[in-house]
Amino acid sequence: MSEGTTVGGHHARHAAPESARMRRLALAVVVPVALVTLALLVVLWPPGLASVDQAGAEQHHGTVLGVEREECPEELSDDVNGCGTARVRLTEGPDDGVEVDTVLPNGLGAPTVAEGDEVVLIVSETPEGDVWSIVDHQRASELWVLAAAFVLAIVAFGRWRGVTALAGLAVTFALLLFFVVPAILAGESPLLVAIVGSSAIVLTVLYLTHGFSLSTTVAVLGTLASLSLTGALSALSVAALHLSGITDDISSSVGTTLSVNMEGLLLAGIVIGSLGVLDDVTVTQAATVTEVSRANPAYGFGQLYRAGSRVGRSHIASVINTIILAYAGSSLPLLILILANNDSLGGVVTDQVVAQEIVRSVVATLGLIAAVPITTALAALVAHRRARA
Repeated sequence: MSEGTTVGGHHARHAAPESARMRRLALAVVVPVALVTLALLVVLWPPGLASVDQAGAEQHHGTVLGVEREECPEELSDDVNGCGTARVRLTEGPDDGVEVDTVLPNGLGAPTVAEGDEVVLIVSETPEGDVWSIVDHQRASELWVLAAAFVLAIVAFGRWRGVTALAGLAVTFALLLFFVVPAILAGESPLLVAIVGSSAIVLTVLYLTHGFSLSTTVAVLGTLASLSLTGALSALSVAALHLSGITDDISSSVGTTLSVNMEGLLLAGIVIGSLGVLDDVTVTQAATVTEVSRANPAYGFGQLYRAGSRVGRSHIASVINTIILAYAGSSLPLLILILANNDSLGGVVTDQVVAQEIVRSVVATLGLIAAVPITTALAALVAHRRARA
């Protein structure tokens, strides 16, 4: 027993210096990356987001007190509520408590109105006086309930990890809202801003969520390497296919009204959209190799790499379908419209709108595939060196 204890103590005494050396090596790689990211954040950080004058009516909130319906003089092409008026009490601002009458809304996308509904209205000035119109429903309360359910579910299941995951989500949104979007509006390169912002998200969120460990550091390095490759592939693909990034009224309005480089914005969207799936794969690969090494300390680099790669291939097979379906789902109305015109398959695929979504899917998938061997090799190297201590 004494000898066994001595042997155990011998291994423990040698494992600690090796772990310390590995941590120092990890810091030597990560700290410069973090410093460069921080420096670029400071350089690219916008001085302030100037307001842009947009034509549009001011919105008001109100509650529907009652609906009075009447027979329509003629059939409506897009009948939603029929003909008649709604009595609405305004519920905010200087007009709080004022009751107004509005014609029942009809047309494609018009809200269905019933007594007690919380609605959004706009007012238009006419020679006959102000005309009020219901344009939408209020959704703030429902969204707060949904957000509360989201938070409770994450904390109840993940406990402390759930709390750190929510903190990481808050950091992600903060960087997107206060750095990425304002910097792009300020005229900075969208691709550069996206890469810097994504790097900041990776360095902050992964360590915040998973803790500072060698496994997390490997995931960080694998994500950053794959993200850089994704950015390069997206730039090459967009240039080769001559994609402009302008495919609908919204993108056209952003490009003309706000003077945003839409080609660069397309690249930025591909990079940021790939990030969420990339860190999932890299964290899984790093953790898998670490656990295999702990279960089989005798495994060498090659065995660890092959074991991790087998898991990675299974993971990639399912994630690729997720990526394609996510992009297809977001552009489903567009696909329906194009295919309804009875265009040929070749014409549909080469259309800029569809080609843009294909580039998003393919480039994200290539970056994802590259993340597996990169992260697995780094994790296998670290685990092998630690096991040899």
